[in-house]
Amino acid sequence: MDLIIRRATLPRSAVPQHKQPVDIGIEAARIVAVEPNLAAHAREEIDAAGSLVTPPFVDPHFHMDATLSYGLPRVNASGTLLEGIALWGELKPHLTQEALIERALQYCDWAVARGLLAIRSHVDVCDPRLLAVEALLEVKRRVAPYLDLQLVAFPQDGVLRSAGAFENLKRSIAMGVDVVGGIPHFERTMADGAQSVRLLCEFAAEQGLRVDMHCDESDDPLSRHIETLAAETHRLGLHGRVAGSHLTSMHSMDNYYVSKLLPLVREAGVAAIANPLINITLQGRSDTYPKRRGMTRVPEMMAAGIDVAFGHDCVMDPWYSLGSGDMLEVAHMGLHVAQMTGVDAMHACFDAVTVNAARILGLEGYGIAPGCAANLVLLDARDPVEAIRLRAARLAVVSRGKVVSRAPAARASLSLEGRPAEVDFKLHRG
Repeated sequence: MDLIIRRATLPRSAVPQHKQPVDIGIEAARIVAVEPNLAAHAREEIDAAGSLVTPPFVDPHFHMDATLSYGLPRVNASGTLLEGIALWGELKPHLTQEALIERALQYCDWAVARGLLAIRSHVDVCDPRLLAVEALLEVKRRVAPYLDLQLVAFPQDGVLRSAGAFENLKRSIAMGVDVVGGIPHFERTMADGAQSVRLLCEFAAEQGLRVDMHCDESDDPLSRHIETLAAETHRLGLHGRVAGSHLTSMHSMDNYYVSKLLPLVREAGVAAIANPLINITLQGRSDTYPKRRGMTRVPEMMAAGIDVAFGHDCVMDPWYSLGSGDMLEVAHMGLHVAQMTGVDAMHACFDAVTVNAARILGLEGYGIAPGCAANLVLLDARDPVEAIRLRAARLAVVSRGKVVSRAPAARASLSLEGRPAEVDFKLHRG
């Protein structure tokens, strides 16, 4: 074999029938064996020593065309969503393909080092030059050997509100963009928002494409475009191919309406993508006290059988000045904001940045089982909960069967009389 990872502990979602720990055998960029005490040899072996090995992290919602542009053309002084959108509008005329490509590739380097090997990125199509589309298609080509980059045609200024946006969107799809996007709550009226959902879903159905819409990113409980998105998904037979991102107005809706809405979303097979870091930062800005949390109803949707994933959304751009491509940080925030501190709930938050997100993107060969793609992350943690708690170091990242990144374990040396010489921040009993 090419590579064997010995004595690996797997997350609950990965082949739970196996006794732990297991050995993972890899050959020709595929997993060929997952079993205890694998009787085989390989050109390279890694001893996980009981640490967690997981399928790679997946970011189902990101804006790579804006990433690492923080401070251009100026800093978002208010930190608000609307100023961020205005800043992006100021920056667009000055964008160059070279700068876009350079920033995106740098972020992809960060992603690989974090064990993030699949990203769905929205790309603004309201600029008729489609510079960002061309740039990210080139980035997608360059990173294809080690990272799956899925692109969404995103009419940032509204597909009806912005002149020529729908034609630009269709052009971007013809150029190779993968998914149809939208932003119905940013159209001029509620009626226009609903019309945009119908228009874009019909186009996606004609083209056989997936849909991922920024939907109801608002504190307004009457912003209910997710209802239209679910209804159009059902009408057009797009079940399992549609996601609503953000859905933050749901946190302000009354419980009776939500009790009718969630079964509709589940019936249509529409997935939900929350963005905890950004939702908790940008929403509720007009509140005094009590302040709303700003994130959609994650545990309620999970309980209703809706696929829910967490996205990073932004890293060092007009909307968010922080971030480093760490999906464990995203899961950590999601866990706290949604008050998902039960054992099963914490594992569900880990699934929200791995298996759930992979399912929403339709990734083929994702997982840890014979026949799956050999994309794996060895974490300095013994289980998913510990990984989230520590934002664990990625000791090794394997992409297409090759180790593409390594990092040291997090350790601190102590000089305290009568105490250990080193700590690793894990709980040791006895």
